[in-house]
Amino acid sequence: MSTVLGLSLRSIANRRLSVGLTVVAVALAVALLLGVERLRNDARAGFAQTISGTDLVVGARSGPVQLLLYSVFHLGNATNNVSWASIEHIAAMPQVSWLVPISLGDSHRGHRVIGTTVGFFEHYRHGDRRALRFEQGRAFADAPAEVAGIFEVVLGAEVAARFGYRLGQQIVLSHGTLGGQGGPRFADHDDKPFTVVGILARSGTPVDRALLVSLEGIEAIHIDWHGGAPIPGLRIAAEHVRKFDLQPKSVTAALVGLHSRTAVFRVQRQINGHGDEALTAILPGATLQELWGLVGIAEKALLAVSALVVAVGLAGMVAVVVASLGERRRELAILRALGASPRQVFELLASESVMLALAGIALGLALLYGASAALAPWLSANHGLQLTLGWPTSGEWRLLAAVLGASLMASLVPALRAYRYSLADGMSIRV
Repeated sequence: MSTVLGLSLRSIANRRLSVGLTVVAVALAVALLLGVERLRNDARAGFAQTISGTDLVVGARSGPVQLLLYSVFHLGNATNNVSWASIEHIAAMPQVSWLVPISLGDSHRGHRVIGTTVGFFEHYRHGDRRALRFEQGRAFADAPAEVAGIFEVVLGAEVAARFGYRLGQQIVLSHGTLGGQGGPRFADHDDKPFTVVGILARSGTPVDRALLVSLEGIEAIHIDWHGGAPIPGLRIAAEHVRKFDLQPKSVTAALVGLHSRTAVFRVQRQINGHGDEALTAILPGATLQELWGLVGIAEKALLAVSALVVAVGLAGMVAVVVASLGERRRELAILRALGASPRQVFELLASESVMLALAGIALGLALLYGASAALAPWLSANHGLQLTLGWPTSGEWRLLAAVLGASLMASLVPALRAYRYSLADGMSIRV
């Protein structure tokens, strides 16, 4: 077998240009296949690790997936708000250990602003129940007595890094969530700037791309607004907002933790049946599985397209090997004349195809890791997707084994054709 491998290597070296192009085609196909699989798995892992330790998410009556997307992942907008009376009612339930209200609707240069309480930093967990950490500074003031404490903001890691914000810097929030950097905004709250008092460490969650302020701060910047628009002719200065009642009338959603998880379904039924207001309480984990069920078809379609690209790459490899048989008829005939058996000729062609596939797989892995390392910072900063650069997973190894198996099957085509060449046919002169 070593003689066959040596001949295969010499034959490949003699046709290095066409062989190199074939290897590149197979490598690109393998990199695409594994890239789609890795993106799919990393996206699932990132979504699953966004929130943990929260038993229920409560919002206005809507679909469970929609509620999860806008309250946890900051995608989309709420259909309605939840009254503060309902929030107090849920917080007072004996099974409830803690409740963190969330108010959405404002932004800063394309990033969501989250109005909440200091309980968010205490109770929000991600991954394996990991708490949020401060890279610099502290949380905003809890029920501040001074006006300056109302206008304090904590930045997610990506917001601070993207715009170069530092502690003590003042920033202006915008009404609405359509305004990207330099994009259209409904209105700026430039009369009430916020001071950066804390910067969170990177967590790999949507919190990295958000700004957190107190609920009092959200109320303060809208104190001279009504019906979602500024009141004409009325402008209340920041130093005078303490004279007004800054308790929110409503919030967007709430994260709820229970004393015992055994009561989660009972509390969920009680909230969903709340008589004073139409509410929806969801289990984050169960709703996330429902979300994956909705996008599962798209995932399978992407994998199918990647598999077709791999098939095209392998077909090109077979085409190159078959096309080279016409040039190698005399070479194969000489091998037969020197005593090579048809089985050895078969092994020669099959081993060449397998070696091309192995080289393509190795190069494809190198391309995948190189592209992942280059794109990981950009994907993390702009889309919050954390790419893993570790050793291939069991699922990826199975895909590689499938590619190698398919290449072995494809190698049978040129190998069988070479096997059928006779010595006389190979030695004859064609004109």
